[in-house]
Amino acid sequence: MSSEKDTVQLGIIGAGLMGRFYAQRLSDAGWKQVYLCDLPEKYEDLCNDYKDSPIQVLKDGFHIARQCDWIMYAVEAEHVDAVVAKYGPATKIGAIVAGQTSVKLPEIQAFRKHLPDDVHIVSCHSMHGPGVNPKGQPLVVVRERATDEKLALVLRILACFESNMVQLSAEEHDRITADTQAVTHAAFLSMGSAWKANNQFPWLVPHFVGGIENVKVNVAMRIYSNKWHVYAGLAIMNPVAKIQIAQYARSVADLFKLMIQEKEHEFRQRIQAGRDYVFGGLQKDHIPILLSDEILDEYSLSKMPREERQPNSHLSLLAMVDCWYTLGLNPYEHMVCQTPLFRLWMGITEYLFRNDNMLEETIQAALHRKEIRSDDMEFVTCARGWAECVELGSMHAYERRFNGTAAFFQDRFTESNVLGNKMIAMISKKIVD
Repeated sequence: MSSEKDTVQLGIIGAGLMGRFYAQRLSDAGWKQVYLCDLPEKYEDLCNDYKDSPIQVLKDGFHIARQCDWIMYAVEAEHVDAVVAKYGPATKIGAIVAGQTSVKLPEIQAFRKHLPDDVHIVSCHSMHGPGVNPKGQPLVVVRERATDEKLALVLRILACFESNMVQLSAEEHDRITADTQAVTHAAFLSMGSAWKANNQFPWLVPHFVGGIENVKVNVAMRIYSNKWHVYAGLAIMNPVAKIQIAQYARSVADLFKLMIQEKEHEFRQRIQAGRDYVFGGLQKDHIPILLSDEILDEYSLSKMPREERQPNSHLSLLAMVDCWYTLGLNPYEHMVCQTPLFRLWMGITEYLFRNDNMLEETIQAALHRKEIRSDDMEFVTCARGWAECVELGSMHAYERRFNGTAAFFQDRFTESNVLGNKMIAMISKKIVD
């Protein structure tokens, strides 16, 4: 007797990295009828890529929509409305439709606008990239319009990822991703842009080496080694994200103004207020996200000896806590939907703010180490530049800013991604354990 894995047809529209990741995972899990398509002009190349695979390549989204029982749109957020408008009306009666974009409200609106009423909508979002082991990672499921039977089928289909499935509304998903991902990305993008503007490779600069600096450098390189649109859609198409990215840039600028005026009392007050708000409620037995400087040193691109390292202002981290405090956000409330990058970001922020000696060293560096002021000034400029780009809603400007910085660092992407994967594996093991 045949099982549902033999008969249920699964289709993915969009053969980018995430679309391919899903297709491969489903096929490996024993689903016998997995179909994949991309733009019609890429059909021959896609057929060649999968000529020895059980995954079947179809010519376009019409073929997927007309025959498949579960259909996932793995396309860029800015194009989802146009793609669903084109293929959505052809969707098979009773099929389930999902999307993999990082902003759910525009996606759900496109589904409601263009899909027939006899189609079920249960969307999803794996909150990690295709290079990350999905086991234990968050996988958001958005039930917009579906019977219990169809929802159960979706959960069985997605079970092969071994992820931590969380059911949210589209609105809840977008608010949480704004809280966790958008500002995190903005901080790392600003770091990379500042290093490029200063013509710096941070692993060669004494105050950018060692411990939590390794996390900053490797994660920034990891982001810039990916496709720009992965981050642009999440920032520009999510209204909540715009607010938070703008506040982050303001926090960066406000703290820097206090630093250059050496207004120590006001600066300390602001840092302490943020610390009390974000970390004051943690119990003494709270298990830290990251471990020690010694362990973090294993993930360094630098060959610089420990004794040659110098204190840094960590303006990016101080501003992040100030931003959360100013907006009244508690990042620990969203750890159930943490991405690997957000967990690393939270880890280094927590590591700094819960270590009295390190935080004091940071405050002293911020207020009195004039030789690093030029680096901090460039970071202020870049944070504001990214915030303005997002506020204007310019995909083109975002692409140019992103790709310009990516080109500067591209020779180190391979090595940094190896180290980044090891860091993510380390923190992911702590989640699963």
